[in-house]
Amino acid sequence: MQEIIVNVNENGNKIVALVENGKMVEKYDEDEKHRRLEGNIYIGRVENILYGMQAAFVNIGEGKNTFIHIRDIIPKASNETGNKDEVLSKHDIKNYLRVGMPILVQVKKDSTNKKGARVSTHISLSGRFVVLMPNAEFITVSQKIEDVKEKERLKKIVKNNIPEGYGAIVRTSAIGKSETQISSDIQMLVSKLKDILDKYEKNKNTKCKPQLIYKNEGIVNRLLVDLIDQKITKIWTNSDEELKKIEDMVKNTNNQEKIKIELKKDNLLSLYDLNSQIEKMENRKIWLKCGGFITIDKTEALTAIDVNSGKYIGSKDLEQTVFVVNKEASIEIAKQIRLRDIGGIIIIDYIDMEKQETKNKIAEILKENLKKDRSKTQIIGFTPLDLLEMTRKHMWSND
Repeated sequence: MQEIIVNVNENGNKIVALVENGKMVEKYDEDEKHRRLEGNIYIGRVENILYGMQAAFVNIGEGKNTFIHIRDIIPKASNETGNKDEVLSKHDIKNYLRVGMPILVQVKKDSTNKKGARVSTHISLSGRFVVLMPNAEFITVSQKIEDVKEKERLKKIVKNNIPEGYGAIVRTSAIGKSETQISSDIQMLVSKLKDILDKYEKNKNTKCKPQLIYKNEGIVNRLLVDLIDQKITKIWTNSDEELKKIEDMVKNTNNQEKIKIELKKDNLLSLYDLNSQIEKMENRKIWLKCGGFITIDKTEALTAIDVNSGKYIGSKDLEQTVFVVNKEASIEIAKQIRLRDIGGIIIIDYIDMEKQETKNKIAEILKENLKKDRSKTQIIGFTPLDLLEMTRKHMWSND
């Protein structure tokens, strides 16, 4: 059973939790004083070009200038790998940008205390069933959809209903949905994107002030869009304002019969002892049932996760002892990176394993448990130093 809990405090700050059978599996914060820019679309102005770095600073009217790299300017070579494999040296940023020119950009990563936000010209909008992109020709299907026939069916539906010049990613939530439902989602997104592009064409000029032309709708809306067609049975909130928004959205999806919405004028974090669950998830050290533990440390560049045997000494040979701890650690790591919304590069330092077979088993266990994560994850593999490399696209937090 899945439930969404939206707790709003007296300052208007929100804690939004996704709960499965009483256990919190995802948690997000929305602070009224620190507006998130990720997902917003702006008419920006190129302020400075760093020719040696193939990058530029773009003013979007939000304080710090944002950063854009040539990779986020040239057309995407692939929706699966983006421009990761593109030979960037064959492109010259001066052929794309000049100082003072207007540019349509979307914030892909929020600013931090040290850095401005990261932006891209690769605009995208998410609907219930598809992600739509202008100036793209790719139609791809979420890797989480494994049934080959269903993949082909969904790809065909999107291909038959998408206008020329648009690309799309078919989301996991599209599984089993009719052509009418998916077509309606595409039409809604096309209309929204046309409005955005029209605003840009109407307002872009060299004297134009940087300005916001599309605002990200916030975590509650985003979570409902993602999960409204899944296994959600109940939504709790302690805010009249949020209640109205949630009711309107659920009504528009024709799912009001299967989802119960409840207003409870209390601190909802007392439900399922969420306060205690939140306190535990903020700890650096997490104990495993076997007696081992993992530690999680975030840096500017990556997140390092270390696995330790702790109190566990095992009862058989060393390789089996190591396997038991590493197996439990893999299951817990998959839970924690989803719960904490850890994104970017993740390095896992497992207890040393002698056999390649054992390493393969551990990587497979981690991969299997990551399937529960709604976000895109990729296991790269073990490095020569026996560190496991993986990446994850964060859902909301500022990593």
